[in-house]
Amino acid sequence: MQNGRIDRSMALFALIWFGQVVSALGSGLTGFGLGVWLFQRTGSVLQFSGIALAATLPGMLISPFAGALADRWDRRWTIVAGDLASACGTIGILLLASSGRLAPWHVYGLGTVNSLANSFVWPAFNATTPLLVPRQHLVRASGMVQTGLSAMQILAPLLGGAIFARAGLERLLLLDLVSFAFAVATLLSVRISRPQRSESGAGRRSIWGEVGAGWRYVRERSALLALLLLFAGANFCTSMVHMLFTPLVLSFQSAVVLGRVLSVASLGMLLGGIVVSVWGGPKRRVETILGALAVGASCLLLGSLWENPVSLAAGLFSFLFCLPIAQSCSNAIWQTKVSPEMQGRMFSFRFALATASLPLAFLLAGPLADHVFEPLMAPGGLLAGSIGRWIGVGRGRGLALFIALMNVLLLCWIAFSWRSRRLRRLEEEVPDALGRTYASVPAAAQAEGTD
Repeated sequence: MQNGRIDRSMALFALIWFGQVVSALGSGLTGFGLGVWLFQRTGSVLQFSGIALAATLPGMLISPFAGALADRWDRRWTIVAGDLASACGTIGILLLASSGRLAPWHVYGLGTVNSLANSFVWPAFNATTPLLVPRQHLVRASGMVQTGLSAMQILAPLLGGAIFARAGLERLLLLDLVSFAFAVATLLSVRISRPQRSESGAGRRSIWGEVGAGWRYVRERSALLALLLLFAGANFCTSMVHMLFTPLVLSFQSAVVLGRVLSVASLGMLLGGIVVSVWGGPKRRVETILGALAVGASCLLLGSLWENPVSLAAGLFSFLFCLPIAQSCSNAIWQTKVSPEMQGRMFSFRFALATASLPLAFLLAGPLADHVFEPLMAPGGLLAGSIGRWIGVGRGRGLALFIALMNVLLLCWIAFSWRSRRLRRLEEEVPDALGRTYASVPAAAQAEGTD
């Protein structure tokens, strides 16, 4: 009987998960199309990086408060409201594109709307996971999430490149709206109850009090803070690479080839997610995180040096294969060490602190690429006669050098983090959350209309 109830909870988790994956695919189509549209119109890495800044900074600033509110509110309706807000932004972009009045600042506006909406959606979604999934399957559930997102990353550029070339941006936006409708429909078919509050009365605190409680929780557990700092540094380096990769491919190939490269490379993330889902995760999660990040950075470093789409795809494939392994282990650590009633706040703090370096990365990527690295590797540039002999000179070669240096910096940060004894012994020194019982987990989610 217990196994049947657990299976039913996993089925409900899978239903919610699938709806959000479809929604993410629609958003990925829009993001791909708008990114290509903006770069083709401006040719500027700086303006292209503005999309990522707009999609990250607003959500990062509001994230601690959004997480506290997600712990207070009905989590299903929180996700629904976030999806509807993103859909409204997409409708606005569709109307502007159809009338020929779409401008770059409109694209940044949509990124801001999506960033604010996602700052509520993802804490609510991730806080729901430990209520539905038994502790021993948390890494597997996180692997499912990574698998879905990686499948989206495969299909979005592949479909986005083909649809953008044949039908234009408006068709991508329409498909995005359909995906939002599907996600909302799946959410409305289930009911997710709130976790029981502890006797400390967290629900009677002010929002500021709940935000402060979340920060104190992390500060008092230095090993968890060290894990956050590891991902903050890794996110800084990988965000630089993310910003530079699309302009690098477009510097010598078309949008269709870019879509194929990103789709093939994203197969690595899909396979990595599948491996974690089937495997169930390692016993030594922290060591696995550090090892996976190091292997991925090394492969991407080697693959980014040559002006060859196959080499680029192979390097990114290897990196993305390792990424869900590291991310799934990290998610499982947090979901095991934090009580369910604080999951929303803690996910938001993870997001805010781990992404605190991203605005700096986005602000630096464009100017450094346009005004430093590209001139260095241009014909007659300062490094054209030295490094240029190995990786070539001309348009895009400065971007390749920039990406390689970011991966070297990431490897150095991983080595520095490995020296932290508290981080390596996190799983032994930080106790599991008290009061977590999975025998009552199935009661946390029910089909709509049943008790």
